[in-house]
Amino acid sequence: MSGISRSHDEKNLVMYERLKESIQVLGTIDISYERKSILQPLIDFIRYKKNRGNSIRLNFICTHNSRRSHFAQVWAQTLAYYFDIKNVECFSGGTEGTRIYPKVIDIFEKQGFKILQLSDTNNPVIGIKYDQNEGPVICFSKAYHHDFNPGSDYMAVMVCDDADENCPVVIGAESRTAITYFDPKKYDHTEIEDKKYLEKSTEIGSELYYIFSNSKD
Repeated sequence: MSGISRSHDEKNLVMYERLKESIQVLGTIDISYERKSILQPLIDFIRYKKNRGNSIRLNFICTHNSRRSHFAQVWAQTLAYYFDIKNVECFSGGTEGTRIYPKVIDIFEKQGFKILQLSDTNNPVIGIKYDQNEGPVICFSKAYHHDFNPGSDYMAVMVCDDADENCPVVIGAESRTAITYFDPKKYDHTEIEDKKYLEKSTEIGSELYYIFSNSKD
């Protein structure tokens, strides 16, 4: 989460260089008209909260909180900071907790984030930094209603079909929308695993770039 507000130029001095390059790539990717219409409710929610000076809490939810929801949580927090949208707090959860799939962390590192191993357990806690002077995004697998996450006044952002279909009521959510993505798990332990996970991170990041770049006004 952002602390002292900095200008875009000041952020360019302290954000990691390789990450800035990755963000610039996100901004060049075209979003289809169909996807833009799916993303619009999230833009509307962010604008509504921002214009009232309220906290903007987003909880990205998938079934196991192991892949897509973490991609979304980290990119959302990073891009909210990049576009200087204040009071944004991003979380993730599942309909059940498991563990972050290690390839997700590998891809974040390749895209320029700094990775901090905060615990070494069956369900490790990982800190992911996007800026030298900002605290890390804290990632570990958990149910969406875990005490680490907000209990009320948040938007539930469903990022997988299974969670969207099997979780008709999201406890405590003020609002809900679905921006679902295909699960890269299909490619685990294959020769194209790295390629497909990078594509998924980039896909999710590009749509969150579109969301936050269009939530400024």
